[in-house]
Amino acid sequence: MLEIALIYLAAAIVAVPIAKRVGLGSVLGYLIAGILIGPYALGVVGDQTDVMHFAEFGVVMMLFLVGLELQPSRLWKLRHSILGLGGLQVVLTAAVIFAFCFWFFTMPWQTALAIGLMLALSSTAIVLQSLEEKGWLKREAGQNAFSVLLFQDIAIIPILALLPLLAFAPPSSSKEVSHSIIANWPVWQQVAVSVGVIAAIIAGGKYVSAPLFRYIAKTHMREIFTIFALFLVVAIALVMQSIGLSQALGTFLAGVVLAESEFRHELEADIEPFKGLLLGLFFITVGASINFELLASEFSTVIALVALLIVVKACILYALAITFNISKKQRLLFALALAQGGEFAFVLLSVTTTLAILTPEQTSLVTLVVAVSMLVAPLLLMMYEQLEKRSHTSAPEFDKPEQISTAKHVIIAGYGRFGQIMGRLLHAQGYEITVLDHSPSQIELLRRFGNTVFYGDAARQELLEAAGAHTAQMLVVAIDDPDKTIEIIELAHKNYPQLKIVARAIDRRHAYKLLNLKVDAFNRETVDSAINLAVEALELLGNNKQDAERAGKLFREHDRAAVVQLAELWGDDASYGVAVRQRMEDLKQVLQQDRQAQSDLNTCDSGDCEDGLTELADKPKKPDDAHLE
Repeated sequence: MLEIALIYLAAAIVAVPIAKRVGLGSVLGYLIAGILIGPYALGVVGDQTDVMHFAEFGVVMMLFLVGLELQPSRLWKLRHSILGLGGLQVVLTAAVIFAFCFWFFTMPWQTALAIGLMLALSSTAIVLQSLEEKGWLKREAGQNAFSVLLFQDIAIIPILALLPLLAFAPPSSSKEVSHSIIANWPVWQQVAVSVGVIAAIIAGGKYVSAPLFRYIAKTHMREIFTIFALFLVVAIALVMQSIGLSQALGTFLAGVVLAESEFRHELEADIEPFKGLLLGLFFITVGASINFELLASEFSTVIALVALLIVVKACILYALAITFNISKKQRLLFALALAQGGEFAFVLLSVTTTLAILTPEQTSLVTLVVAVSMLVAPLLLMMYEQLEKRSHTSAPEFDKPEQISTAKHVIIAGYGRFGQIMGRLLHAQGYEITVLDHSPSQIELLRRFGNTVFYGDAARQELLEAAGAHTAQMLVVAIDDPDKTIEIIELAHKNYPQLKIVARAIDRRHAYKLLNLKVDAFNRETVDSAINLAVEALELLGNNKQDAERAGKLFREHDRAAVVQLAELWGDDASYGVAVRQRMEDLKQVLQQDRQAQSDLNTCDSGDCEDGLTELADKPKKPDDAHLE
């Protein structure tokens, strides 16, 4: 046994780094490692059936970790894609493959239906691992692919229940194919037990596991925490298997329940190494199970069937992507990601062989087609990656509403130089913010530095709603497009009247429009920095610091009042021109009076001043601004 373990580890150490280095990815590296050590290449390992059954537990752990990333509220948002998209994918794919097998290959309808059902399933292990490795799992296509895979895991249960009804062999001669302890119970009792077990897993995860994790955490023994995490996954998988349900489904539900636990990150860190090891072992066993002797003798047939399988599934998936309004740039990724056969086909093949639904020759051929399609799957994603790089200049799709976190206090639209400064200050003061930005390059840069920024257009109500506009306290509009700013503010005023709105003004004309929209606060993007630099310039020109800062303060106040006045006149060219010239003269007068007052104050300080001059210095006379009230 140790020799076999050593061979597996050595193969992975050699093949995977090389595959990664040449851009093939780790999944293809593991598959190649399995091919090399398998019975049809170097022949250092034999039959992989028992090892594969053990390695399939890596898929169970992966679904547990995926569940930890999905809070129940987010899973509820995916219900339509899970049931609708996933259900239609399985039904349509199975129906098309059934038609091919029944009419074109003239198979018995029982055999055709069984093959259709097993080939409708995709590889959870390859798809999720590949998408996560490339950073595509949180894309729209990745989320929808996950929904389909989750439905497929659920569909395994009724498919396993259906297969005995398709059996050619008499029930008395059929070997026991189910490990379920309730297999011989009445159907209503099986359903009741299944529902009860699932409810117990959900309740136990929420009310039993969390207190136990807290108790174990107090011991400060990391290894016990890891042991309990593994115990939890193994126990749930064993319970689900004992009643004939999907192990992966049970652990996924447990992960979803624990997604809101404070121990989520510790669980991820503890389970991740075991998941990676077992998944790697699983991919190696798939590679080693490819029958190259059969492939050589039936090469054209196998390649044609693999190509037909991938094309049929990809076309159906692409059509469903259009039907379910998946964005154009994500449809191809969605279709290619799920176009292969899956590991659950191997489980179903063992059952169909026992029930004599498929002949041994048919079983060998279908096994080879599934294995080769799984081998091709990473290559399809590599092809998509190259196509995406060629079209990299085009803008990516916006994040979907369900991917955007909800703001508790503040939503910031636009996270460039202006928005970042506001965001840093608000965050430092303890306010929770959600950021939306429409610049792909800016998003890529900010995410590289660990910022949580979502790619979206705040002028789209569904994205603003997803960001929490119905409950947030404030909307900060800091984008650099004046027209888009106005559009966002009008949308917010119409649908979210409780929001306080502060906005970045590009220039004076933009400020007028913001005032007319009655925003709660605004500032022109360059005014403060220009005034601050002008103050420093005055100091460099010989003015003392106090006089320079006073001049800057007076300028800022006068300019602000001028914007308020001139906003009312914007559009009336004659009146506006007169008012602008008047405000310029007023500004000169204010500053001259202030300089005179300061000069008189200095004279007073030398002992040569009249009474009341000090008060004049503190309150310089301004021109009549009553018309601004």
